[in-house]
Amino acid sequence: MVKIVLLIIVVIFFAMNMGASGIAPSFSSIYGSRLIRRKHALILFGLFVVLGGILLGRNVAFTLGKNLLPKGLVTFDIALIILTAASLGLFLANMLKIPQSTSQVTVGAIVGAGIYFKHLHLKTLILKILPMWVILPLLSYALTLWIYRKIYPPEHDNLHIYQKLFANEKKLRLSAIIVSCYVAFAIGTNNVGNAVGPLFGAGLIGINSGLLLVSPIFGLGALVLGKGPLQTAGKEIVPLGLFSSTLISFVTATLLIFASLLGIPQSLVQLNLSSIFAVSCLKNGHQHTWDHRVIQKTFIVWLITPLISVVIAYLLLFLFIRR
Repeated sequence: MVKIVLLIIVVIFFAMNMGASGIAPSFSSIYGSRLIRRKHALILFGLFVVLGGILLGRNVAFTLGKNLLPKGLVTFDIALIILTAASLGLFLANMLKIPQSTSQVTVGAIVGAGIYFKHLHLKTLILKILPMWVILPLLSYALTLWIYRKIYPPEHDNLHIYQKLFANEKKLRLSAIIVSCYVAFAIGTNNVGNAVGPLFGAGLIGINSGLLLVSPIFGLGALVLGKGPLQTAGKEIVPLGLFSSTLISFVTATLLIFASLLGIPQSLVQLNLSSIFAVSCLKNGHQHTWDHRVIQKTFIVWLITPLISVVIAYLLLFLFIRR
């Protein structure tokens, strides 16, 4: 009974931290450009995460539950340790006010368990997951850079684009909000599976019921813990206008849904910030962007927290689980 209560607490804690991290890439763009209040962003975020999780969240949950560790290896205790390790890694990033990848800390915790038991499906990790972790953020950066160069800086050849944008400012505002909801939906398709996958792998819950139960906790986490990451991504890297907000959201959400359909646990946070970096590079120059204190801190946290999840999972298994 004690273990069951503890597992419930860990799942809630993990999902809340994922919600806090997820609110930044979904609504930081329009929040930073003052198109929406934080309260309204939180409500819309929670609603569309639930929809995304229920409709398209199965593939990622299955990958994390069945395709990284051998069938039958994950028990109740191991699932509890995996989620605990991932939660601690993500909580650390949130306390540092850096949006972090829920997917990477979860995969890190699962890899820690695989290393401990000396049973890990390296083919899935090395040939499927890791390449996408590199390719998709680079693609997010490149696509945003390529598209944004079409309108920035303002020149004779692109003034007609500016005229159309300003003439349809109300429609552009609405589009920005719709696309942010699209991002929240994309988060549901991918990141909800991070909490559900280990539970499904241990046979503790079905995928559909798990997605339905865990998704609403994301919204609660965004409400309680999401202010810091939202502030960092929305206002401290580069001021974002209507067009750049919409562009960033659309590019990153589309890439994340693509990853979800492939069953890849992918970081929307990194897709989003890679896109924001592209806008900053065009506006402020590459050197100024990469010298920015927040960006340097972000990359350090991105590197460290998945490794922390690996180490925590390994140590907890070493202390409490016999091979």
